Amino acid sequence: MSRVNDDRAALLQLIRDEAVFHGDFTLTSGKRASYYIDLRKLSLDHRAAPLIGRVLLELVDELGGAAGVDAVGGLTMGADPLANAVMHQGVAQGRTIDAFVVRKEPKGHGRGRQVEGPDLEGKRVVVLEDTSTTGGSPLAAIAALEAVGATIVGVAVIADRDTEARGRIEDAGYAYRYAFDLADLGLAETT
Repeated sequence: MSRVNDDRAALLQLIRDEAVFHGDFTLTSGKRASYYIDLRKLSLDHRAAPLIGRVLLELVDELGGAAGVDAVGGLTMGADPLANAVMHQGVAQGRTIDAFVVRKEPKGHGRGRQVEGPDLEGKRVVVLEDTSTTGGSPLAAIAALEAVGATIVGVAVIADRDTEARGRIEDAGYAYRYAFDLADLGLAETT
């Protein structure tokens, strides 16, 4: 088995064992669900962060193609540890991929920036998301990134909830990739 497949299998097992909760939950979107995928629990965990970085780096490479990707990030706070994991795993492989943070709204002081990190004007970027229900967070990040002149290569998500997120993002004209779907997580029959 290749390292990528080993990483995917190990990350999937961690998600299934430690980040899937059953009950009655209200999602960020306001929708109700009988399960919750708490990837922040793992994205900040020393065992999972390197795996997340390598698995997402594979998706970033797929999205970037031959032209590559200059930076990754997304809406704070969910995307922050993901972007750092990708950046650090890229460095470990001798690659240069920067990370950025998109605030929900521009800062009210200092330079008043909404996008923090390196200058992204003319740079190829991938928006990251831990799990998405409606696609709202990646689309909000995309709007802020386009306002600073970034070129959006696509959106990479760890866990796809098989809801309208993918369709909304693709309908807006952006490529969408995910590492795991509900069937992978053993949630395909769960509402």
